[in-house]
Amino acid sequence: MNISSTGVLFIASTEPDLGGPIEYVITLSSEGRQAVNIRCVGKVLRSERVHHAVEGRSFQIAATLERYEFVRDRRETA
Repeated sequence: MNISSTGVLFIASTEPDLGGPIEYVITLSSEGRQAVNIRCVGKVLRSERVHHAVEGRSFQIAATLERYEFVRDRRETA
């Protein structure tokens, strides 16, 4: 994954609609007591079929980062 203040580049198993909306979750840290999850909404700019060593046949997706919100794990609120 490659992330900047305006967008992301990541690998996914399904091809998105070019120019269409996309929602994705970024986990900033999965180690320690609590992961930090950010739900993001953007637009698909580019999609390219690639062969990924771990994922197999996949798509490299470039998307904008237009809106985001921090998401709490439901298990932490109990």
